[in-house]
Amino acid sequence: MTDSSKKEQLYQLIRANPFISQQDLAVELRLSRSAVAGHIAGLIRERRLLGRAYVLPDKRPVMCIGAANLDRKLRTIEAMQLGTSNPATAEEVYGGVARNIAENLARLNLPVALLTALGDDGAGRNLQDHAEAAGIDTRGSLKLPDNATGTYTAILDDKGELVVALADMALYDHITPAFLASRQPQRSAAAMTVADLNLPADSITALLDSARGDNVPLVIVAVSQPKMARLPASLQGLRLLILNRGELETRAGRALPTEADVRAACNEVRLQGAQDVIVTCGSQGVYHTRGAELVWLAAHQVDVVDVTGAGDAFSAAICWSLYQGSDDLTLACRRGLKVAAMTLESQETVSPVLAADVLDEIHDFDMSAPLFPSKG
Repeated sequence: MTDSSKKEQLYQLIRANPFISQQDLAVELRLSRSAVAGHIAGLIRERRLLGRAYVLPDKRPVMCIGAANLDRKLRTIEAMQLGTSNPATAEEVYGGVARNIAENLARLNLPVALLTALGDDGAGRNLQDHAEAAGIDTRGSLKLPDNATGTYTAILDDKGELVVALADMALYDHITPAFLASRQPQRSAAAMTVADLNLPADSITALLDSARGDNVPLVIVAVSQPKMARLPASLQGLRLLILNRGELETRAGRALPTEADVRAACNEVRLQGAQDVIVTCGSQGVYHTRGAELVWLAAHQVDVVDVTGAGDAFSAAICWSLYQGSDDLTLACRRGLKVAAMTLESQETVSPVLAADVLDEIHDFDMSAPLFPSKG
């Protein structure tokens, strides 16, 4: 076999697993370590590889870091009655905030990678297969042989509204700063990082440290009020924080009943280091910061089929808009509200009809969505 064919085989092995060691490459190809190193040096000279960890020079992806779960959704057939058995329908789907955002971005035709933790079980293998089929690069994810894949169980009423949710997500405590450091070449090659607060607090701090040093914009998406405690006091390096009103109240340590209260809390978060804040308010709409000003956009009025995944779809559209090079959060939120509405009208966690042209149709001169600068 010629040297060129060996080099091509080596390149394909690296494409399949960018973290494969030179020793494993040598064993697989029956070459010496020095021959493997020589082929890698040649690929780097040809710009087919970009160096350490063999980062591949494709279009820079959005790197999503956080949860990828098996989601169970139980929906009552009639109005829910507490304290007794309720007839219901049940289904299992793939979920997790980071995974949902990644799938939405893939459907919006962006290159996307996912760093998550998966158990060595059927759910984990199926979840990874589904992600890869959707166009999500999961090669850097952590496999944990003695753990079960994370689960999220949502109880919905007969109208599709969330009543309560139960999450088994201790698995993500294994996404430590040391693990993130081992994926630094892959992370630094990203165009943007999106992390959810299922990560441990010290890992969120590590991502903020990286964002200050590698100039890769960092978006953090809150997941619940209890997990707001994982957000450090200093948010220096944070491009955008996306959270709901209750989560902002938890961060502020007080109720925020008026727009003026929300604006004051957002300005506090900006003083802590975040460049911008988006506050979602469910079916009412969203706030976003514009300097010290607060802007309000009303939500689309839709017939809700299922609320699951709507917030993640909104966050994905925001990231899609930022990826295009626009810092206009009003435009980004208009796009987010559109995708969230599509998701609310779908039985799926990620709308199957989502495509990039849906957002291309929403431009900075489109005033169809109500826009109200805050005055309160």
